[in-house]
Order: sequence, then structure tokens, then C-alpha cells
Amino acid sequence: MRLLNELLEELPEELARQVFTHASWSERRSDSYARLAFLGDSVLALAVTTHLYPRLEAERFGAGRLTKIRAQAVSGPSCRAVAERLAVPARLRAAAPAGVQESAAALGETERVLASVIEAVIGACYLQCGYERTAEAVVEAFAPEIEQALEHPVDFKSTLQELLAQRGEMVTYTVTAEHGPPHERTFEVSAEVGGRPLGSGAGRSKKHAEQEAAREAVERLQT
Repeated sequence: MRLLNELLEELPEELARQVFTHASWSERRSDSYARLAFLGDSVLALAVTTHLYPRLEAERFGAGRLTKIRAQAVSGPSCRAVAERLAVPARLRAAAPAGVQESAAALGETERVLASVIEAVIGACYLQCGYERTAEAVVEAFAPEIEQALEHPVDFKSTLQELLAQRGEMVTYTVTAEHGPPHERTFEVSAEVGGRPLGSGAGRSKKHAEQEAAREAVERLQT
């Protein structure tokens, strides 16, 4: 986390302010962290993929397995954990305009917001400091999540399917909403069993959103 903190401190004031500006706090959406998060999402995926690729034997780790490990390492919960270690909730509260402190506190507890902000941090660092330094900082910041994904890989969709099979039930995934322009699309998906929603999730791809919905469904079934 030291390296990402250092890069964050190097950001110009205007860029740093944008990183921690929610769209509802600005008249122009372009002044918020949304575009930076879109950029950071790609940088994050490339940095983690580049780190994982030489570590994993080609005979044992095909493209499908690599995709699942990477998805787990950079998932919403993983991004939230990194955001909390970087004190993003406190930074959001500090950046919030007067009169929206309660809103800022609530946003700082939302996984989707924390994940977007940490992606925005990465996007801003990439613009200011370049790929090499940013990628090194990303790998250091996400190291616990990367190791967890390697040692305990989880495919929530498969896990949910196995749990439901024991009960003679099946899951279907339905896209319930789509937000943002085509280059910043976010999908919301519901995991439904027998016509009733069991879990919901959001992500920048339908597959990511399905995994998040399956994760919530698995947690609900196991509690």
C-alpha cells in the first residue's frame, strides 16, 4: 500500500479532487471519478494479469482459469478491501462539500462506490505517473487479494449451482438494469431461483455482475 499512497500524494490537486468527487456532488459528471474509474479498471486488470501470467504454469492454468483468478483478485470485495486500507472512506468524507457529510459517510460504506474510487485512484495515477509505476503499486496494494485468489480460488456461480443442485433447484441470471454510456456501462444482475431473487450484483461486465449476484446468493444460502 506504500507505493499507491506515494503515487496518490503526487497527484496534482485538481486530479486528486476529481478522484474523490461523487457525481452527485458536481454539476458535470465529467468532474467526478466516473471516467477515471473506467480507465483505472483497465489498468488494474492489465497490471494483475501481467503479474499473474508468468507465475502460473501454462499446462495447469488455461485462459478460463486465469480469467477466474483475476476476476476474484480484482472483484468488488477485493477493491473494497484495498480502498479501506487506503482510507478511502475518510478521504471521501474529507472531500465532500458542506452539507453532504451524511451522504458521504453512507457512500463510504458502499462496495460499488469504494471499488469505483479505488479504480479512479489507479486511473489518475496512470495518467500522472505512467503505467510501470502504477502497475507496481497496484500489485503491491492488491497482493493479499491476489494471493487469496491463487490459494483459494472461488467461482461463485459454480458454487451456487452445486448448492442448488442439492435442493433440486436451478438459478437463472437476469439483467435488471444498465447504467452509463456504452464506454462506461455498468450492469445490474439478479440471481433468481424459482422466480424469486436470491442475490443481486453489479459490474462492468455481465459476467462480473453475475459472479457478484451469485456471491450474495451463496452467502444467503450459507447463513
